[in-house]
Amino acid sequence: MDTLTTVRPRYGTGSLADVVPSALAVLDVPGAVDRLGLRAQLDGVRRVAVLLVDGLGYHLLPLAAPHAPVLDDLAAGRLGPPGRALTSGFPSTTPTSLVSLGTGASPGVHGVLGFHVRVPGTDRVLNHTLWDDDPDPLRWQPLDTQFDRAVAAGLGVSVVNRPEFAGSGLSRAAYRGGAARGAVGAAEIAAQMLGALAESALVYGYHADLDRTGHLCGVDSDAWRAAVSDVDELLAALVDGLPADAALLVTADHGQLDVPAERRFDLDADPRLRAGVRVVAGEPRVRYLHTQPGAVDDVIAAWRGILGGAAWVAPREEAVAAGWFGPVPEAHLQRVGDVVVACHDRYAVVASDTQPLIESRLIAYHGSYTAVEMEIPLLVVRGDGSGNVSGQG
Repeated sequence: MDTLTTVRPRYGTGSLADVVPSALAVLDVPGAVDRLGLRAQLDGVRRVAVLLVDGLGYHLLPLAAPHAPVLDDLAAGRLGPPGRALTSGFPSTTPTSLVSLGTGASPGVHGVLGFHVRVPGTDRVLNHTLWDDDPDPLRWQPLDTQFDRAVAAGLGVSVVNRPEFAGSGLSRAAYRGGAARGAVGAAEIAAQMLGALAESALVYGYHADLDRTGHLCGVDSDAWRAAVSDVDELLAALVDGLPADAALLVTADHGQLDVPAERRFDLDADPRLRAGVRVVAGEPRVRYLHTQPGAVDDVIAAWRGILGGAAWVAPREEAVAAGWFGPVPEAHLQRVGDVVVACHDRYAVVASDTQPLIESRLIAYHGSYTAVEMEIPLLVVRGDGSGNVSGQG
């Protein structure tokens, strides 16, 4: 498969948002729907751990395999059923994906519609990763989470994450309902997840380092390979320690791809790209342009003329109608730009002056709708009580 081909999100049948509802169905939570067909694989399981590895796209697994034997065994089906590809939502970016996983809802419904999103009625751009109390997370993201649902059904729920993320706006939007456990690094994450399985039927863990390394150093760089090995140590510890009545689900929020310097458009260096644009949100692979009154058509014409085949440039109405975000209620529509710019191939649109300089100097990016960004793994393994990562006695 061409990893740069366009992939549509499979909301309701094979997306990241379907993972936790399916896990809750395995755990017999009333009303939970097994959208991914996990029951047949996990009959008799009474505890489920879900690990999300930030940046571990499905199409990156072959690159990771030489440096991650346990990950390779999981993907190849040597420790359980063969891995399969799900999709992230759109845009394929961390805040959107984490809230989709936590709520079981598509981005339009939960409202966390990008990394940077304009707060309607203002010129303020909200960075969802640096979000505290404004806007109120329970209003900005109004849905109950799947963790709320599990707790209401009487299950213990634990969320293992870096301690500084506890209580953030994003954590409350995505994970409210779960009991927070702080952990830094692979060993601590594994220990906390396994410890939580002693008291919780649903345990969620998040590992951030692979994504960060890819952004800064590039996919398949020496540093990225070392980060993959670290992920493998985490997986080995989890598989070795899984109780016999437990299962581990491993997934990701998106993939990544390197973007060459010569394929970056700088909207701050070209006045034609700034003309008629009041607020720029989104991120380099998917931009949201909020325009001056009456300027939508001119902005679209200018961006299409300059970017050409490097991106799809469309009015909000067209992007929403095409179903990329899933249903978008009226309350969330203005969070999407008047114009949506989704980059093709290995292109990006940076903003070297008006956004943090580091963003325009990253090596790898994600956010758009190519297969390498959108497709994510679902890897499943059951505990056998052997304490043997190979699954053999």
